[in-house]
Amino acid sequence: MDTLSQSSPADAAERLYRCGDTTGTSGRGMSVRRPTLEQVAARAKVSRGTVSRVINGSAKVSPQTREAVLQAIDELGYVPNDAARRLAAGRAGVVALVLSEERGRPFEQPYFGEIVRGISSAVSAAGIQLMLTFTHSPADRARLAHDLRTQRVDGVMVISLLRQDPLPGLLADGGVPTVTGGRPFDLAMAQTGYVDADNKGGARRATEYLIGQDRKHIATITGLRDTAVGIDRLTGYRQALAGGPELVAHGDFSEAGGATAMQELLQRESLLDAVFAANDNMAAGALRVLERQGRRVPDDVAVIGFEDSAIARHAGPALTTVHQPTERMGQEMVEMLLTRIHDTSATNRPAICNTSLVIRASA
Repeated sequence: MDTLSQSSPADAAERLYRCGDTTGTSGRGMSVRRPTLEQVAARAKVSRGTVSRVINGSAKVSPQTREAVLQAIDELGYVPNDAARRLAAGRAGVVALVLSEERGRPFEQPYFGEIVRGISSAVSAAGIQLMLTFTHSPADRARLAHDLRTQRVDGVMVISLLRQDPLPGLLADGGVPTVTGGRPFDLAMAQTGYVDADNKGGARRATEYLIGQDRKHIATITGLRDTAVGIDRLTGYRQALAGGPELVAHGDFSEAGGATAMQELLQRESLLDAVFAANDNMAAGALRVLERQGRRVPDDVAVIGFEDSAIARHAGPALTTVHQPTERMGQEMVEMLLTRIHDTSATNRPAICNTSLVIRASA
């Protein structure tokens, strides 16, 4: 597998901070992950709870065990998460994760499982509890905002934002520390921090790659038009074309939506020879239609997706796609939220995660 990775210019607000900066970097510029509480426990051959007790100065630990833990901390270079310790000392020790989505859709997309996995691992490492909830309508969101403001919840993460979603603003107005997964629509009005992938840059690189392969009739299947991620990936496609002819079909991030959009594109443009789909789900739907129509991939039509999910690796043919570090993005959300919980003056600068193009058989 050949990987093309190249950072791209981000919006001015996004240049301030790149995903993973808080972990430090190696000489090659790659993220270096901090040692975790679990790694310390494994090195000292004790439980995670015992490590936590040593760090917090509990007397309920034998001198021999304390020495083993301290030695493991020293060997690994572990630095206790001060934000998490303060959280455990004076707050509820509970953060909420809200999926603001249509019914059933989160379970269809690998993105949600990966980002929740990252969030869950970071919350566990911080020694706090995670409350997961879903909202499906504006009334749901208003009701949930009231509940979260009045309950013992220290902070909230919201993912899968829709246009004009009132929930982050309602939470921020109520003094609840809030972080969103994905950029808000109106950055000027944003009251929360956010973590996102370089969606414009990733989509632009994918389309530029197709142009470089001498594809002449390049289409895109967009994501939902009421999501910032859908808009940004469409923008990246258009930036690559630099005013050239566009061929756009609107999808909804689902495999069925990708299949419907692919059928529409084939009816509109018989010479179509490349498609950039705004996620792997829709790309998989497009592959299915192309096979049914007797179009060879990539000989007749090249296909590129976005996310680098398991769907991309197991598609037939294996899917060329834009990789985003989804699990790391979830971990970054937790780190940002803990900072905001304990520093009310923290700025709303975003964490933008780099993307890269992963070349497989479909393009």
